[in-house]
Amino acid sequence: MGQPYIDEIFNHLKGKPFKKFLESDKFTRFCQWKNVELNIQLTMNDFSVHRIIGRGGFGEVYGCRKADTGKMYAMKCLDKKRIKMKQGEQLALNERAMLQLVSTGADCPFIVCMTYAFHTPDKLCFILDLMNGGDLHYHLSQHGVFTESEMKFYAAEVILGLEHMHKRYIVYRDLKPANILLDENGHIKISDLGLACDFSKKLPHASVGTHGYMAPEVLSKGTSYDSSADWFSFGCMLYKLLKGHSPFRQHKTKDKHEIDRM
Repeated sequence: MGQPYIDEIFNHLKGKPFKKFLESDKFTRFCQWKNVELNIQLTMNDFSVHRIIGRGGFGEVYGCRKADTGKMYAMKCLDKKRIKMKQGEQLALNERAMLQLVSTGADCPFIVCMTYAFHTPDKLCFILDLMNGGDLHYHLSQHGVFTESEMKFYAAEVILGLEHMHKRYIVYRDLKPANILLDENGHIKISDLGLACDFSKKLPHASVGTHGYMAPEVLSKGTSYDSSADWFSFGCMLYKLLKGHSPFRQHKTKDKHEIDRM
């Protein structure tokens, strides 16, 4: 019964009060604290690790709880041996750097941000926002295509997440339904910044991403591109969620094949 009042308060606070907060010393101190938080030296003993909630090419993602605060996070553990075996050192370091860039200062509510990072003798560990509502690919496969109103909602939040990256001169390069995670309230966050790239000093030209979502300039080897490549992927993703298949493929063709992650 109280939800309409909560929504009204929330809408009020995100207007003038929030703009005033952004201009205040409190916001500056908040940003400083976030920077300190990212540099706190932690170990595995600072967390209680729970079940596996995801798997990737270099390791697993676990649910975890920080011992001193009780707050729940996702712990992404990259196996150092697996990284070396697959020659993924640069990819792992790049993901760490991109997470640092998007997590420094004011966090974006529509990107999975990193709160802590540490390593053990055999693992690299990133402590990330916990998202337990599945991803858009899962919901598409389980429930079918999305309605236009649902797509408008998710599209708006994805746009805000991409704009946050682009303002920091980051091109994401792997926008697809499987990388859009949902929280328990149905809001989204863009995840997995392993292919993201800083283009502030030099435009990228590597042909990386997932087939069915890559822009023509990304597919054209040797051609440089900028953040505009993400908007092509964004359009392809919306088409997939509305129609159930890629605009470039037959309905039953899978689109999980990734190329040249380096």
